[in-house]
Amino acid sequence: MGMTMTQKILAAHAGLESVKAGQLIEAKLDIVHGNDVTTPVAIKEFNKIGVKEVFDKNKVTIVPDHFTPNKDIKSAEHCKIVREFAKQKNVKNYFEVGQMGIEHCLLPEAGLVVPGDVVIGADSHTCTYGALGAFSTGVGSTDMAVGMARGVAWFKVPAALKFVLKNKPAKWVSGKDIILHIIGMIGVDGALYKSMEFFGDGLEYLSMDDRFTIANMAIEAGGKNGIFPVDEKTLEYVKEHSDKEYTVFEADDDVEYDEVYEIDLSTLRPTVAFPHLPENTKTIDEVGDIAIDQVVIGSCTNGRMDDLRIASEILKGKKVNPNIRVIILPGTQKIYLQCIDEGIAKTFVEAGCVFSTPTCGPCLGGHMGILAKGERALSTTNRNFIGRMGHPESEVYLASPAVAAASAITGKITSPENV
Repeated sequence: MGMTMTQKILAAHAGLESVKAGQLIEAKLDIVHGNDVTTPVAIKEFNKIGVKEVFDKNKVTIVPDHFTPNKDIKSAEHCKIVREFAKQKNVKNYFEVGQMGIEHCLLPEAGLVVPGDVVIGADSHTCTYGALGAFSTGVGSTDMAVGMARGVAWFKVPAALKFVLKNKPAKWVSGKDIILHIIGMIGVDGALYKSMEFFGDGLEYLSMDDRFTIANMAIEAGGKNGIFPVDEKTLEYVKEHSDKEYTVFEADDDVEYDEVYEIDLSTLRPTVAFPHLPENTKTIDEVGDIAIDQVVIGSCTNGRMDDLRIASEILKGKKVNPNIRVIILPGTQKIYLQCIDEGIAKTFVEAGCVFSTPTCGPCLGGHMGILAKGERALSTTNRNFIGRMGHPESEVYLASPAVAAASAITGKITSPENV
């Protein structure tokens, strides 16, 4: 029986000719990653191991992005721990405020992840890098500590689901709509500890930013990882951003997937996830009349250039509804500058939006956009659990940048076709 892309990558990093679903392996790591929330815990566990140096100063990455710029004393102390550790251990890829971005936007942009890599990160959305044909998955801080010390991690080889994406999506249907549709179809546990592998002629119509969004939210279906084949778009992106050596892995023709799903992208509509789970989806035509208090455009899911260009296209020459507030968070400093160069930042500010430094901020109820009791937010982030963005009695609706920008104008959840 053949192997999936994920299984081939894991086999190569375990030094094995083949692996099968359910097998326990120890694999070498290309990147061990953490942020300002998870890394202090990992540092504590790392110190217990008794080693004096990280396994490879170039393969540990740390990005303070969740509560930065620091929102309070506790977050400042956390970042101080991380900063001092990175300096002491000579970690090359520590990104201080001013150089940082939202971690899962920054690492690909910085060229740190390439096809065929194995990446673990003490953040559940580390699965983002599967867009590049890498195996990447979120782990706990203890696993991060061991990874920093030894450069290896234990894995149970996942079984796989195959998603065949067919045909061209309509103008306002993006990667966010596709993954919300999939999660609505299979549920938040529909891919539990499985690899979500994407194929089909529809991939040619998806930008790299679309693919990052889809892979990013694999965890919202319970997936161990999400992964895309390496094609011309992938290689163009890698050549633009990285000089690292890479390896392209392809799934065998005789792979047995647990399930195969065919999705006709041409039939999809902009999709919204209602509170309080990403699986609670409706198309924009089924939403009804829902007033909102806040719009957030950004995050590791939708803070990239394509996302902000789409939002700008809709907001240009228009004004934010006076009854709501709109917060826009570019994914990295480079994206921030590109928004300035292209006039996108000006469009946002003139429309009445807050255009902020790269930060996770409101996505996890961290800062710069906390919801009060009874408030509703429409957000391009990835989770809408109870209390995710603030008060337990607030509500979060998930949508694409296009739907978010259109809703910012009207003050209620709105199709971009209607503004």
